[in-house]
Amino acid sequence: MTCKDDRVSTVFDCNQPDSRSAGVRAAVGAVKAGRLVVMPTDTLYGLGCDAFDSEAVTSLLATKGRGRDMPVPVLVGSWDTIDGLVLSVSTRARELVRAFWPGGLSLVVEQAPSLAWDLGDTQGSVMLRMPLHPVAIEVLREVGPMAVSSANRSGQPPATTSSDARDQLGDDVSVYLDGGPAAHATPSTIVDLTGAAPTILREGAVTVEQIAEVLGMDAASLRA
Repeated sequence: MTCKDDRVSTVFDCNQPDSRSAGVRAAVGAVKAGRLVVMPTDTLYGLGCDAFDSEAVTSLLATKGRGRDMPVPVLVGSWDTIDGLVLSVSTRARELVRAFWPGGLSLVVEQAPSLAWDLGDTQGSVMLRMPLHPVAIEVLREVGPMAVSSANRSGQPPATTSSDARDQLGDDVSVYLDGGPAAHATPSTIVDLTGAAPTILREGAVTVEQIAEVLGMDAASLRA
């Protein structure tokens, strides 16, 4: 059960091996206990929790100041994880995963109907990404899929450092993993694969031209 009472957050410097190991252990324990953590990714810092803990997801949305109409994306720690989360992995999805995961590409796909999670009003879809950051991968491989959104209050700039995140989120977060400044400091590119043709919902770390080349499509058609 998620509880914020008497909570004090802890920051771990993940650029130091001992502190990084301790931080990952603390983050894994916090996530498994239903609490929120902040961790570095290759794009921006992320605010995360166990994707299958509905109370923790509700806490995440409340901490950000967002409603259920803005569902939380899911980060995974390996390519194979997608098979258990998606209704059917299309050829296009496989091509994009092979080309850009881990990395700055998020895929909106139809989720498996049997999944016991509540990420918000998803209307049967889920946004998935595998981040290219060793600290995030370590945590994800220990706890499984995590609901992760940018580490900021709604309407405020996304955090590119752990200090930025802590300034905004404070003790609403149990553990902060400091991995230094975000490498790209730009959001992931989002591709919607739920329709008849792929569509770019947001341009970001991966260019539309790169995606078009992998899919053998015209870049202009992806922006339609």
